[in-house]
Amino acid sequence: MLQGTPILVLKEGTEREKGKGATSNNIAAARAIADTVRTTLGPRGMDKMLVDGMGDITITNDGVTILKEVDVEHPAAKMLVEVAKTQDQQCGDGTTTAVVLAGELLKRSEYLLEQNVHPTVITRGFQLALQQGKHLLEAEIGTPVKPGDDAILIDCATTAMGSKGVFGSRSELAKITVQAVQKIAEVRGGKTVCDVDQIKVEKHHGGTISDTELIQGIILDKERGHPRMPGEVSNARIALLNSALEIKKTEIESKINIKNPAQMQSFLDEEDRTFHKMVDSIKAAGANVVVCQKGIDDVVLHYLAKEGVYAVKQVKESDLQKLARATGGKIVTGIKELSSSDLGTAAKVDERKVGDDKMTFVTGCANPRSVSILIRGGTEHVTQEVERSLHDALKVVASVIEDGVVCPGGGASEIDLAVKLRKWAGTVGGREQLAVEAFAQSLEAVPWALAENGGYDSINTLIELRSAHDGPKANKNSGINLQDGKAADMWALHVIEPLRVKTQAISSATEVASMILRIDDIIASRKSSPPSGKGGDHEH
Repeated sequence: MLQGTPILVLKEGTEREKGKGATSNNIAAARAIADTVRTTLGPRGMDKMLVDGMGDITITNDGVTILKEVDVEHPAAKMLVEVAKTQDQQCGDGTTTAVVLAGELLKRSEYLLEQNVHPTVITRGFQLALQQGKHLLEAEIGTPVKPGDDAILIDCATTAMGSKGVFGSRSELAKITVQAVQKIAEVRGGKTVCDVDQIKVEKHHGGTISDTELIQGIILDKERGHPRMPGEVSNARIALLNSALEIKKTEIESKINIKNPAQMQSFLDEEDRTFHKMVDSIKAAGANVVVCQKGIDDVVLHYLAKEGVYAVKQVKESDLQKLARATGGKIVTGIKELSSSDLGTAAKVDERKVGDDKMTFVTGCANPRSVSILIRGGTEHVTQEVERSLHDALKVVASVIEDGVVCPGGGASEIDLAVKLRKWAGTVGGREQLAVEAFAQSLEAVPWALAENGGYDSINTLIELRSAHDGPKANKNSGINLQDGKAADMWALHVIEPLRVKTQAISSATEVASMILRIDDIIASRKSSPPSGKGGDHEH
């Protein structure tokens, strides 16, 4: 009865793209994102200048920073931005590699789609290649290291910072990074855990990058509360308070009726006595430094100054928690509960001038479980780039200490994996074999981009690397030496990366490429209207 009559399921005018058109559009968008960051890969990578609507500029070649700042519209392109964010959270480094790999997997898939290989077959082949790739990385390419092997940890930190703008000072920064991570590493349930959030990074422009230093304690971006307080306290006993040292307003509406001057005086005297009690409690506990998360009344500050107590107010909660870990103190809620056993200790608490600002330094902690790094640099843009570099290096060192496995950098791991997967592809059989071969070819995008960004001939470099990894004299550590564009042993050049960076990069890239390949229809979905009234959703 309805033969030949079109049935309108979607509203007229609904934006829709389906079939091969949708797939190729998604692939093109994702590749555009990959091409944006491709030129930033490696030590010779170029920087990007990002200008926001307010005219503020960011200069960086950190893949995740670029993609976070770029205003991306296309949904498939947004998925690649998520890959970079995931890589950054898990490993700190390898964000550009993950995005470049995802773009290359999609580029190779497009060729297979033209040969009428079904997207499901391609994704299945990619999954097989990913599982085998992870196995090869762990079993054959990775090298176990001990957590106390400082030389390798420094090499890993140096490699992570190699592509950033701190190239000249990276050896000093690498040493600071390793020392900082080793301080906060702890064993939980038989496993070593490094929570890099326990490292407080404070940046202040002025000086040079080489003035960056590790503080065995905590830096507070605050000055002392009163000018008459001592500027320096030795053998500090620190009270950590998260309640205010002032008389709060009551929760309920209240009025105080004062009828004569004597009552006024007694009210003021009582207020003064309350403040005196607060200071007496601090002195009774034996504290000579007070760090308070909330406010401190001016009268209390005056009395503390008279007693020679150094006080800091309005400190961030996260800084208070770091101080507790660094000094061994306990955070106390009420001043009445404060006792000498709650106090933290430090060799020195002093106020120092850094640039134009005054900061409080809590140093000489006996066994700090939390430390600080003070970043210096000529301009604000320099200190921001140093901070990004240190973030990458701290995460990298932490992952090496946690996992205890590293692999060669400079494209060596990728090219070795590509050679091994090509040989293995023959055992897969079926059309999936084509996808495994495409996966292997995609891995070569990393050494290709490194050579290209270094100003060398990518084809010649790739041919040389392939022969270095295949045959009787095969060396799994052969990568590209960016000094001359030739194949060289990456261990000899100290170019080493954590295994986690590699496995996470290929995993994320494969997942996102598979997801994009499986999309064959893009429909503009109706924006859901907010619920109104009692009867649930109503259309407006």
